[in-house]
Amino acid sequence: MPVTSPLVRARELHSRLAPWVLLPLLVTMSSGVTYRLARDWFGCTREQVHWLMVIHEGEWLGETLEPVVVLLNATGLLWMLVTGGAILLNRWRRKVS
Repeated sequence: MPVTSPLVRARELHSRLAPWVLLPLLVTMSSGVTYRLARDWFGCTREQVHWLMVIHEGEWLGETLEPVVVLLNATGLLWMLVTGGAILLNRWRRKVS
């Protein structure tokens, strides 16, 4: 069994996890941005757009799963940032060399 470098392994995991992390982050981002723009630019009341916060915060999953989704979103985002940053730095180093 060949030994792979940590960066190669991180790149493999990054590409495998990216599709699973992308959708929840897009939902969180789009609901949060839509909520803020609806309140600030379009004058909607908190009650009118509360349903966006329910989606954004994962309240629709119930009290038990809400914190789990928040934790998974945060962990997934951090993983994508760290591994993506490492991949990018490695590419820049190869171009400079």
